[in-house]
Amino acid sequence: MRLANQTLKYLSISVLVVIALWSTVFYLFMLEVIHDNIDEELENQKRLIIQELSTHPTVAPDLEFGINNYKVREISEQQALKLRNVYKDTMLYMQDDDDPEPELEPVRMLTTAFEHQGHYYELAIINSMIEESDLIKNLFYSVVILFVLLVVSIVSINKIVIERLWRPLYSFLDQLTRFRLGKTQEKPAMDTKIQEFKDLQLAVTTLIHHNEETYEQQKQFIGNASHELQTPLAIMINKLEMMAESEELKKEQSETIAEVLNTAERLVRLNKSLLLLSKIENKQFLQNEDLSLNALVLNMMVEFEDIADFKQIKMNVVQKDQLHVHMDSALANIVVSNLLRNALFHNREGGEVNIGITDKILTVSNTSAHTALDAGLVFSRFYKSDTASKGTGLGLAIVQAICHLYGFVIIYRYENNQHSFQINMHS
Repeated sequence: MRLANQTLKYLSISVLVVIALWSTVFYLFMLEVIHDNIDEELENQKRLIIQELSTHPTVAPDLEFGINNYKVREISEQQALKLRNVYKDTMLYMQDDDDPEPELEPVRMLTTAFEHQGHYYELAIINSMIEESDLIKNLFYSVVILFVLLVVSIVSINKIVIERLWRPLYSFLDQLTRFRLGKTQEKPAMDTKIQEFKDLQLAVTTLIHHNEETYEQQKQFIGNASHELQTPLAIMINKLEMMAESEELKKEQSETIAEVLNTAERLVRLNKSLLLLSKIENKQFLQNEDLSLNALVLNMMVEFEDIADFKQIKMNVVQKDQLHVHMDSALANIVVSNLLRNALFHNREGGEVNIGITDKILTVSNTSAHTALDAGLVFSRFYKSDTASKGTGLGLAIVQAICHLYGFVIIYRYENNQHSFQINMHS
């Protein structure tokens, strides 16, 4: 999740909780204010009723709420002493002018006690809450609407503000994503007044400068090392070949020279492979273009035709669809070449190589005299299933490095007595 969205999410939750609590408190407070007003009115009615009843020589019990909305009944002294002003909401049957029959209506009731001429009475006074109930309902809806409007407004405003504040960072990250050591001349930068972003830019710029220096030093070292190794190896091979052509050598000497010559040639191949791996890992091959893997595989099959005929290996290709990729052509050639060379050189005489192509996947399978390889080590550098092999042990490691460079997924399987390498180029 993007940083701005994550910030907005937590901010929205916080705002939602705070406003929800505020709305609840506000609603309960207003409800309490309404009840207090009604209770004050009931208290005033109580004083007036008791004052009116005190002018009568006796108080006649009135057990039903009449036109004055109160009722009186005689109680004992003990009951009267225990009874204090009690306020409660309740429902009573009442009939308005527009009601054909009495209906249950909300009322607020005050129950109290008073003494008159040595007698004690319970007084219950009611006050209709129909208007107050409508007021409370309208208040509730108003609070809900206000709550929704506040949340939407605050979240929307914060979204705009946050996106504007974080826009320089996202632009900076986009520039970093497209930046390539040794390829991109312009350094990532952002136009901002935020100090933290300025500090980040300074740190990244310093790091890029350090990496560029290291990159150039490493590239120069690799080039120099490769050149310095190739020259003496080429001289060694040339002299060994001249010695091998000499007629004065004995058989044992010729065999020894042939072994040394093979070792020197293997060193040349190893040097080239390690140099290639270093260049791949340093992303020095990124001249990407649209390529057809179908055409590349067919051309490579023609190049390996002589080797296949020599080992009596049958090469089959099944093209279910066209496979197009966007990558460096040299690296694409290396991937296909290494897989086919691996399938031919580690095959048995009279075996076969099967190539499958779909719109996403390239599969190269081959028969072999060996059983399944170690899937955890097969792509490791210098791994060899056959210790007698004259290869460098870097072919599959190079293929995997190229796959990682482009985000491809390469998988090794051993199925139906065949070694199979599958590359998903559109994972």
